[in-house]
Amino acid sequence: MNAALISLGSVSSKWTFEAMQKYFESVDDIDLRELEVDLGGKKHVVLHNGKKMKDYDCVYIKGSFRYIQILNAVASSVFEKAYTPIEPKGFTIGHDKMLTHLALQRENIPMPETYISASPAGAKQLLEKLSYPIVLKFPSGTQGKGVMFADSYLSAASILDAFSALNQPVIIQRYVETGGKDIRVIVVGDKVAAAMERQAVEGEKRANIHAGGKGQKVTLDYKSKELAIKTAKAIGAEVCAVDLLKGKDGTMVIEVNLSPGLQGITDATGINVAEKIAEYLYESAKKFHGENAQLSEKIAKAAGLSDSAKTIVTKVQLNRSRIVLPEIITEISGLRKDDEILVSAEKNCIVVSRSKEVKDKKD
Repeated sequence: MNAALISLGSVSSKWTFEAMQKYFESVDDIDLRELEVDLGGKKHVVLHNGKKMKDYDCVYIKGSFRYIQILNAVASSVFEKAYTPIEPKGFTIGHDKMLTHLALQRENIPMPETYISASPAGAKQLLEKLSYPIVLKFPSGTQGKGVMFADSYLSAASILDAFSALNQPVIIQRYVETGGKDIRVIVVGDKVAAAMERQAVEGEKRANIHAGGKGQKVTLDYKSKELAIKTAKAIGAEVCAVDLLKGKDGTMVIEVNLSPGLQGITDATGINVAEKIAEYLYESAKKFHGENAQLSEKIAKAAGLSDSAKTIVTKVQLNRSRIVLPEIITEISGLRKDDEILVSAEKNCIVVSRSKEVKDKKD
């Protein structure tokens, strides 16, 4: 099987690429910034350095929130024919804190008390109703960037005045006292691959490693593991990081990261997280293509097709209420424009074949 890692080329991505090479026959390391998506045809096509990107059995896509549109478009293009650990919608949800909170709320996943305002001006109206301290966030941002803490109404109002120049929506969240600690969990499939407790440095409330936080290995209880896995599923990601807080009201989710750094958690836990991700990608890709092949065989038998018939699994594409067949089916059939064909249909089944007269002429 062949695979592609699409990323921005971070150290963590390089580790993952090297680990993937141990499992897949070939792996291409593709820079996300070298991709374009052609939206001019009936379906969008991913271009790599101006040429159509080749097909892969597995595509692992990573990238910053700054590239949400291209991440979503690329994932949408490859999602049905290659195994991808993050659904297209996952990039939109996971890179937007507001959408993440809404997705988690739908699944009854515990979070700190959270408010969303369309603008800093509107957020000011909430300040008098809140108890302090509070956390103020931008919808986008990673590594603790765009996160501010306010211990009073005056400090919160001052921060919002600064935010107003950027004219962005604002998230206001109750501050959960944990002594400057949080827990970073790496979820891979339906398991926790690694977890570390992060401690913020003195004078800093953010425990992120990039903000100077220190990490150490931690053993999660069953409920915390289940919470992290459920969170990943809620946003459509099989590989991601989930950040937890353990406060007096129990364990809560504060954030999800679709492209987490691996250096800190690898050093803290001694676990080769990149290796676990690569192995999971390989096994999942085998399962993905194996299940599709089995389903194709069942479809062929149900339709009464010969053993030599090639079948694929795809979704129905309509153009003005007319079914459009995938290009590969046209190639396999050998049918050409203006060929005389026989079409028979019944519920949930369509059979297309060249008419006998045309066959006889060709023979």
